[in-house]
Amino acid sequence: MTLRLDLLRHGETELGGGLRGSLDDALTDKGWAQMRAAVVGRGPWDRLVSSPLQRCARFAQELRGQLDLPLTLDGAVQELHFGAWEGQGAAALMETDAEALGRFWADPYAFTPPQGEPVSDFSARVLAAVARLQAAHAGERLLLVTHGGVMRLLLARARGLPREQLLTVEVGHGGLFSLIVEADGSLREVD
Repeated sequence: MTLRLDLLRHGETELGGGLRGSLDDALTDKGWAQMRAAVVGRGPWDRLVSSPLQRCARFAQELRGQLDLPLTLDGAVQELHFGAWEGQGAAALMETDAEALGRFWADPYAFTPPQGEPVSDFSARVLAAVARLQAAHAGERLLLVTHGGVMRLLLARARGLPREQLLTVEVGHGGLFSLIVEADGSLREVD
């Protein structure tokens, strides 16, 4: 049996762009509006799962209250930890660490930011979480409130993209995408 997994990226955060990773930024008013708009007319869901970081969890808690659904906070669906690059934007990194940033963009699996989480470990963590959700909730429809990196990873797999193209997947703030998770763990994007 399959699992329908809707993926919602958090909205704009107070400290803005750049590599937010494990930083626990709050949403701006615009970020709240982006997320609220994304779920209008969507669903219905059987349950909610969210990253515990506040830019995801606070919206998931609000939605739980509105829809009276079970909510699980799961650290396995947190963003990639960018190590020494956390909180920095690409422009700043181009000035201080251009060669390393270029290597990361060219193949994020082959280059890990200093003191960061290897993308292969991140991938294993996220895919294990999706497998647990599929095993526990096959036949249901879940909303996963998460981060751009988690969504890029899952969408790239569903689209059959080579690993070097992971960072080319576009996922805007408040973006909502839908996947089918098959019993064998394979992913398929749906409308």
